[in-house]
Amino acid sequence: MPDTLPVPIADGLICPDTEGIALFASRERATNRLCFPARPEDDPRYERVLLPRTGRLWSWTVQRFRPKSPPYAGPEAFEPYAVGYVDLDGALIVEGRLVDVAFDDLAIGMAMRVVPLPFEMTDGTLRTSFGFAPDKGVGA
Repeated sequence: MPDTLPVPIADGLICPDTEGIALFASRERATNRLCFPARPEDDPRYERVLLPRTGRLWSWTVQRFRPKSPPYAGPEAFEPYAVGYVDLDGALIVEGRLVDVAFDDLAIGMAMRVVPLPFEMTDGTLRTSFGFAPDKGVGA
């Protein structure tokens, strides 16, 4: 993990620290309902909370063709990628890219962890987004 990450792709999305990154969510004060991505910090109806860094793969798919542009702004030389929903230890199910794993190795219930992902903006600026990678320290 580098000492510093590029600026997050959105304010209030990720929290970098010595253990990697965690995702910010908001808890609605009146109902305790979690919201992701987090609501603005100045909204008094919500409090900022950190989601668990680990969870289990709830569902997934592989994007095998280049999406329509717009809104897709990726490179012309398209490479398939996996996308999944990860149940972050019962707190919330979050969608994200699945990285560092072969498509054939993906399995429902697989232990996952939040990881930083570089994201290049259309102007070439590098930002930090998030994805999920297998949590090799945990059995599936």
